[in-house]
Amino acid sequence: MNANYFIIAFILLPFLAFFITMFIDEKQEKLISTLTTLTIGTIFFGLVGFVVYWWTQGAAAINLQELTLYENDEYVFLIDFYFDKVSATYLLVGTFISLLIVRYSSYYMHLETGYRRFFSTILFFYFSYNFTVLAGNFETLFAGWEMLGISSFLLIAFYRERYLPVRNAVKVFSIYRIGDIGILLAMWASHHLWHINITFEQLQNYESVQVRLAEHSFVGLFIGICLVVAAAAKSAQFPFSSWIPRAMEGPTPSSAIFYGSLSIHFGVFLLIRTMPFWEQQIIVRVLIAVIGLLTAIMSYFTSIVQPSIKTQIAYASITQIGLMFIEVALGFEELALFHFVGNAFLRTYQLLVSPSVVAYLIREQFYHYKPLNDNKVKYWLSKRFYYGWYLLSLREFNLDRLMSKVVFNIFKKLGNKLDFLTYKNIFYYFFPTYIVGCGLYLAGNYVAPWLHTILPVLFASIALLMIMKAFSERRYPRLAWLLVFLGHFWIALAVSHNEYFGLGELVWYLSGIVVTGITGWYSLEWLKKKEPKLFSLYRYYGHIYEYPRLAGLFFICTLGLMGFPITSTFIGEDLIFSHVHEYQYLLAFLLSSCFVIEGIALIKIYARLFLGSHAKVYHETPLQSS
Repeated sequence: MNANYFIIAFILLPFLAFFITMFIDEKQEKLISTLTTLTIGTIFFGLVGFVVYWWTQGAAAINLQELTLYENDEYVFLIDFYFDKVSATYLLVGTFISLLIVRYSSYYMHLETGYRRFFSTILFFYFSYNFTVLAGNFETLFAGWEMLGISSFLLIAFYRERYLPVRNAVKVFSIYRIGDIGILLAMWASHHLWHINITFEQLQNYESVQVRLAEHSFVGLFIGICLVVAAAAKSAQFPFSSWIPRAMEGPTPSSAIFYGSLSIHFGVFLLIRTMPFWEQQIIVRVLIAVIGLLTAIMSYFTSIVQPSIKTQIAYASITQIGLMFIEVALGFEELALFHFVGNAFLRTYQLLVSPSVVAYLIREQFYHYKPLNDNKVKYWLSKRFYYGWYLLSLREFNLDRLMSKVVFNIFKKLGNKLDFLTYKNIFYYFFPTYIVGCGLYLAGNYVAPWLHTILPVLFASIALLMIMKAFSERRYPRLAWLLVFLGHFWIALAVSHNEYFGLGELVWYLSGIVVTGITGWYSLEWLKKKEPKLFSLYRYYGHIYEYPRLAGLFFICTLGLMGFPITSTFIGEDLIFSHVHEYQYLLAFLLSSCFVIEGIALIKIYARLFLGSHAKVYHETPLQSS
């Protein structure tokens, strides 16, 4: 039995089914659901047989270097897959729960508008899930990580004609992107720590890892903290817990598969997968345990005061994940895996039966209502303390306000102070400055060495300022798009001054940007001509109602411009970081911030123009509060 073929099949089959569903008529519900069920069912039974055979053969880890996408003398970008007991556990649980969900959804989503879109998104999520679980290095994992974020956005915003699902989808995606800073910086630092594209199989070499960490202890600590930030954001741990109730706006099956059972556990997966790297770093282990403990305490009290059963289950789930963080920090890897299995199945069951439970409880309360006798309740402390704690739990410990003030409001305030970034000023000031920067690059050795140390940070800062303005822009969508587009050119110029950035590498990075950026610009021009009075970023206009094909094209352009793995730019972004030196933490932070904030800015442009209640009122539109 060739294990490589099975591993590739687990990834390619759901993608093939996803591609086929895109061409099936919306009304053929039975064909869509049958194809989805057969695909995941076939993978499940094949996976069970493969795991049994693999276990009887000794359960040795399998590493598969499948495809080298780019290679030069100093750098290799390869797609690498890795299968071990962690992958086996996550694949078995994920496949079985996905099979249950699609079977349940075939009836639950019957006659629902967007039936095909729902199943296509589930298949895309399942493909992303398998891709991430089987990832054998950071680059492969980050590609799956990005695809999980997009599928999350699409499932939360499934009811795209409503205001709240779309708004919350953008919010959840934004917090995901903030966590991506951790992955990007960890990838950058690991390149310099190992000087190779390190694989997770190589991380299992305990002696090699410890020798390298002993020589570069600060870099190792930096990578560990970055991984913890990424894991906390993905698993809704402190201080990122506030996005979990906002993610419940999608259909109940998608809430079950995403935020009850599978996607929410990827923070635990990341920590277990990289455990050989950080397990000897006491500071990282303490940080993981503290985050898990704080989340478990806060989420427990928040869950018991939630007015919605879905948010109660969601907070109960991340309470258990907080305990898993503690288990991983204590070194109980197998216990955390068992805990993941139990929590995933329990939350899936609870979410799927929650509509029936709510109906039953309403009838029970109506016929057998018993008021609470407050006099029989024993208070160990003053009532004021209990009431204050209750209000604090009801407000989710103000974590949402904390994220808004500390992160997003800072971006908005900085962006609002950059009103001088207009079309005119870009043409009169920034284009000449960019030409001067190119001239200094061509001058090479004739430029003073101290200037070469300043220019990369200066040009990266200009790129970040332009992207922050795009993030805060509300009046002109084309200006916001142009600022992000030009920001990529400033990033390329910054890295070119930092270290030799060859023409081939420049093409890898900018080719996807140029194609998707220009196509997206002309899409906005066409929409501007069609809807001149309904073309801004002040509100959600819902233009997808009348222009679905344009919305689809613009969404693809949005993904391409943000570096999603559909163009060569995704590889180019990794090439960018390979040219940032190990001591240039400020430059690495500026570049990673650019890539993260531009993703948020672009998804906001798409959402505000094409999603939400349609601005025209000649047909039924839901209220904002619906």
